Amino acid sequence: MFCLSELEDTVRVPPSDLNLPLEVAIKKALQKLFLDKVLSIGLCVAIYGIKSIEGGFVLPGDGAATYKVVFRIVVFRPFVGEVIAAKFKESDSNGLRLTLGFFEDVYVPAPLIPTPNRCEPDPYNRNQMRWVWKYGDDEFIIDDSCQNISYPPVPTERAEDAKPFAPMVVTGTIDDDGLGPVSWWEACAPISDDEA
Repeated sequence: MFCLSELEDTVRVPPSDLNLPLEVAIKKALQKLFLDKVLSIGLCVAIYGIKSIEGGFVLPGDGAATYKVVFRIVVFRPFVGEVIAAKFKESDSNGLRLTLGFFEDVYVPAPLIPTPNRCEPDPYNRNQMRWVWKYGDDEFIIDDSCQNISYPPVPTERAEDAKPFAPMVVTGTIDDDGLGPVSWWEACAPISDDEA
């Protein structure tokens, strides 16, 4: 789910940060450039460390120092088939939206919800729908898991009433053995080595 990647970039340290220790000033500039941004390697969540710093050139008329920096960054990049424990955020007739705390674009579309199911108005929240899975004679309310990752193209234009653009979307499924809300499986007894 998380990877450590090494990157190289030219970093501009503004004059206001030149009074800080060099590594602190560069880390601050790197955080501003990369944190919460999606690169081809995934969503950048933390600067892990700086490996090397070269340069310190001041361009004419700028006043900022420019450094060539090699650094390591922690990225969120789930792989296909990975099981992720997520929390329920909201649902509608299109499916479920889950959150990981730091990332809220995890979706489970309606076709990937266990069948037979139904979508009905949530009696506790007028503005939401809830999904109910029927298994035998029992019914389970679906309110919490991820399988595939996609990077949609960056839109060039956006309608005023459109939802905010998500540069990275994780599409999940709960229609498989052992997946679904954790509450469904808490009552199950673990299989001992003798039974396996």
